Parts: sequence; C-alpha cells; structure tokens
Amino acid sequence: MDTPLLEVRNISKAFGDVVANNAVDFQVNTAQIHALLGENGAGKSTLMKIICGLQQPDTGEILWKGQPYTISNPKTARAIGIGMVHQHFALFDGLSVTENIAFSIDGAVQGKALEQQITQLAERYGLSVEPRKAVFELSAGEKQRIEILRALLLNPELLILDEPTSVLTPQEAEQLFETVRKLAANGHGIVFISHKLKEVKTLCDAATVLRGGSVVGAFDPRQQSTEAIAELMLGSRDITTTRQLRHFGDERLAVKSLNLQDNDVSLNIDNMQVRAGEIYGIAGVAGNGQELLYSALSGELTSRNNASIVINNTAVGSLGPNDRRALGAMFVPEERLGHAAVPQLDLNDNILLTNISNAATSKNGIVNQRYLSTTTDQVTDQFDVRHAGNKVAARNLSGGNLQKFVVGREIIKKPTLLIINQPTWGVDAISAMRIREALQTLAASGSSIVVISQDLDELLEISDQLAVLHHGSLTDARPVAEWNIEQLGLAMTGSTEAA
Repeated sequence: MDTPLLEVRNISKAFGDVVANNAVDFQVNTAQIHALLGENGAGKSTLMKIICGLQQPDTGEILWKGQPYTISNPKTARAIGIGMVHQHFALFDGLSVTENIAFSIDGAVQGKALEQQITQLAERYGLSVEPRKAVFELSAGEKQRIEILRALLLNPELLILDEPTSVLTPQEAEQLFETVRKLAANGHGIVFISHKLKEVKTLCDAATVLRGGSVVGAFDPRQQSTEAIAELMLGSRDITTTRQLRHFGDERLAVKSLNLQDNDVSLNIDNMQVRAGEIYGIAGVAGNGQELLYSALSGELTSRNNASIVINNTAVGSLGPNDRRALGAMFVPEERLGHAAVPQLDLNDNILLTNISNAATSKNGIVNQRYLSTTTDQVTDQFDVRHAGNKVAARNLSGGNLQKFVVGREIIKKPTLLIINQPTWGVDAISAMRIREALQTLAASGSSIVVISQDLDELLEISDQLAVLHHGSLTDARPVAEWNIEQLGLAMTGSTEAA
C-alpha cells in the first residue's frame, strides 16, 4: 500500500471545556480528492488549522510522506507543500489583488512578473481576476478566486479547500471542479470541505466524517447514498423543510428609478416591490452588483433621490441604516466576520451593534448588560449557536455558528422588513434548514424579506417572487413556480433566451 501524502494520528484539541477534535485519525493520498464532512462545530476547521500550523494539537502526531513532522507555523506548512484556502477570506481590502498575493508568497516575485504569473494561472484554471483591482471592490466570489490562486501559486502538494463553492454559482463551481480534477490528475492531494453532498459525490473519491469532534465514518462517497452520508453527519434528525402557505399584504418595500455608481459598478433598478409576508429572491453571478444593491437597500450607500427607496411608506433613499432600522427594517450583510460582526468583540457586544437605537439596551448612556446577555442567550438557543459563553470573541466561533448568530440577531427582533445577503453561506445542511425555516416563519408573521443569494436551490425553495441581477440591472420578478435552473442560468448570463 502506498504511503499517504499526509496522515494525522490521534489528534486532539480542546478550547477550555469545548473539545474540537477527539483522537482524530485522518489521511490523504497523492492524487486523491478527499472530502472532510461534518456539520458546523464538528471540528473540521480546527483539524485543518492544525495541519496548516495555525494551531498546535494537544495530543497526537502528523506524518508527512510517512515521516513524523512538527508543523509549527503556516510558513513551515507552505514550505513542505501544504496550502489552504480558508472559509473566511484573509485579504487586505485596501490592497490590490497582486499586492495581496505578493504577501502570501513571501515576496519571491513582484510587480509585472507576478501579474503575469497570476494572469497565466487564472487563464489555465478558469479563475478570472483583475490583478490591479482593489480587493474592497470585489464580490465574495471574486475574493474566493484570489484565495485559490494565491494558494496555487505556491504549487502545493496538498491543497485544502474549506467550503470553496459556498459563494460560487453552479457555473463557477463546475469550473472549480475542473481545476481540482486537473490538480489531482497531476498528483496533488486535495482536502475538500463541503456541506453540499451532491458536490462531494460528484467530485471526491474518499470521505471522512466528523461529528462532535470525532471520526464517525470513512468511505468512498460515490458508493454511499446522500441520505446515508447525511445521517452520519447529523445523526438521525429530519432535515426536510416544507413551503408554508402565506398571504401577502401591503407593500413594505418599493424601489423606483434607483441609479447608483460605486467605483466601476453601477446599479439601475427601475421597479421593485415587496409585500408583507413575501420572500423576494434575487439571483445573480457574483460581481453583478449584489453588494451595491445590499448597500443601497440597507442605507450604507445613500441616494440623492430620497424617493428612490420607500420603506413602510416612508421615503428613505437618502437616509442611513439607523434611520431605516427605526422604521422596522433589519439587515444581514454577506461578510459575517468584519461586516456583520466585529471579530474581537464578544457576542454580547455584537448584539449591541445593531441595537444601539433600541431603548431597552441603554438608559442615560449606561448599557443594560443583562438585556444584552439575555438577548444573546435567546439567539444562541433559538438558532443552536455553539459557543463557549457569551463573552467569547466573535472570531472564535466557527463560520457556520457565526452565520447563525448574525442571522438570528436580526430575525429575533421581528423586523417588518429584512434584507439578507447570502443567508446560508458556509453552514451545514441542518443549520441551513433552520435558517430557511426561520425566514419562512418570519414571512408568515407578516414580514417582508429580500434574499440575495447565489444558491439557486435555496432561492427556488423559499422565494415567492424571484428576479435576477445582471450587470447591475434587475429583471422583472416572476413567481418562483415560473422559473427553473436552466432559465435562471440564462438570465444570470444576460441571455435573451431567459425571457
């Protein structure tokens, strides 16, 4: 039997009373695409951080090509041939694509030579980027491409991809799969972390499942049913969801003649209405104005035309987020760490962020800590946010648990209007189900919800009306029953055949 490229034996890691990894055995072979599966909090990210030198195990050992190896830091991991694309982007927003990549390769190549390498690699693997563009101008999907490219530039023998398709369209995901297959065919080992079991069965030739920090199964996913894999991941729990019958009321959101420009991205919305009790889905390929639309609806970017956006019969186009919150609107941005939550602040303080104007949070300038703690408890209990206490920093939560926290923080306030961007990005199947159920329940209570998402299955599942954003323009909305995946794909690429 061939020696594994990477093998970990009896790896354990705890954070206080929380055991993230418990005697984990895991191995990846050369030319293998190995899925690492498990719900949020199962220990996947911790195990990968140990392999990449970002954290040190409490017990156990790592073998690289059959030899025991101490990976003391990320530089050591990169030097031996381990690369990782993290779920949370590690990019400097004020720097260009090329400058960000230069940092990760220790300045080995600079300037035009590096730009040329980036362009050539991007063309080879279908990962389109603009090397001189600033990162803050990019969508989440475009940022994901940068992370993949800078890992590939180091020519790793083992590449770890943590939820790489969570912000990609089906077309972009298929391009990524081709890239991964090429890498494996060239002898690279791949660790593919995903909650999308259809992807795993299509792409991977081995899988290991973690649950509660322990290995509960190792198998060829092509030989297992999706149901059997899901049961290993989640235990014997029902993960089905049903569409709720809702009645629509008065108009809660109206957008008319909204025209905005931000750098080289433009937004032109002629007409958009969302009624009470309605979920209005917006599909689109990453980089087609989703962030600009979210910023316009949330008030982070205002319009000179105050009447261009109306919330609950009040013109708000020129008003900021707090004024819109005062009208009953709430907002969940795409980027959970840094935009929706402040990484170094604890959960209670992150509750305060969007409750500053709430009279219950403070009196005479003194913050009501008991109210914040009680609200945090309500959010974490209702949305099953797994954490080590209310005083834990937001950055210490797993990606999926932080997503549940920031979504729950807004839903629990029962807004009359909720604008949410990528609601289930990077969360496991049962957590995604809970979030979608919560959105449907909120709509059933009479709230209006705008869901901006690149997950087409999600939009088709929960939306009542569905429109497509392409090059900053929004198609007419149709009842969700009038759309299918093929039509959406055409509309997302601007094809007239989608009409």
